Amino acid sequence: MASRELGYRRIVILLVALIVVPTALLLTVGAVMLFLGEMQANLLMGILVVSFSGASVTGVILVWVFVRREANLSRLQSDFVSKVSHELRTPLTSIRLFAETLALRRGDVAAEDKCIEGLARESMRLQELIDRLLDWGRMESGRKEFTLERTTVQDVVQKTTAAFAPVLERRRAVFEVELPEDDLFIEADRAALCDALLNLLTNAIKYGGDPPEIRFSVQAGPKEVRFVVKDNGQGLEQREHSRIFEKFYRVDDRLSREREGSGLGLAIVKHVVRAHRGRVEVESAPGQGSAFSVVISRKGEHADA
Repeated sequence: MASRELGYRRIVILLVALIVVPTALLLTVGAVMLFLGEMQANLLMGILVVSFSGASVTGVILVWVFVRREANLSRLQSDFVSKVSHELRTPLTSIRLFAETLALRRGDVAAEDKCIEGLARESMRLQELIDRLLDWGRMESGRKEFTLERTTVQDVVQKTTAAFAPVLERRRAVFEVELPEDDLFIEADRAALCDALLNLLTNAIKYGGDPPEIRFSVQAGPKEVRFVVKDNGQGLEQREHSRIFEKFYRVDDRLSREREGSGLGLAIVKHVVRAHRGRVEVESAPGQGSAFSVVISRKGEHADA
């Protein structure tokens, strides 16, 4: 990766040395000929030099932009391979260790039961990671289809909390759910919306306090329904509020080594909510925890983007 960045840097230096400097000199000569020349030929030559210089500068800027874009894309791909490899290695290593233990301790019922439970858990974890990567690939390529159907908010919350239950079992946390008494109807792809909300809940328990305290609530407005996931974590600086929805972005890259995750959760949330013509909002400050809100229109009415 370092050699690749060095290559891009050399390209930029070469462009400056071979194009920018000569162009600057031509521009100076053209300006002198344009304003000080007395003959018509000098005037024509000055215009040509200035035009050529402008075209050269434009070309250099475009090349520089393309080189920077290529460098960013290359860095993004390297980060993707590194992080996905790390996340895949963790459950695969656990599966291998459980399998070896199971082979060595045959006849030990307690050990067999523990290994079988661990194999099932890590296999599910691996499957979830692969499914998330496949979903993101379909979203990025535009092949992910969302089917919006009339459904109740209560049903969405029930299915989301049911999917969140195994995560709660793995880590002790205070979890509260608050729902309005009346039925609320929205038009949504229930599976996709549940997955987006599950991503927010998983992040809340992952980055919450010790122990995590999570509050999952629904607030009804005249035209919108707001799903809110609030945690008691460290909170975020204001400048991070928009960047956390970028794919593979981490506020602190050390978290990628300390906590599992593909770095795609919030990017998937944003993509799903946009497909529902809704929006995602963040309220967070250092030391005050974070509150993520998914806002969806009621009864098919479009929320403001």
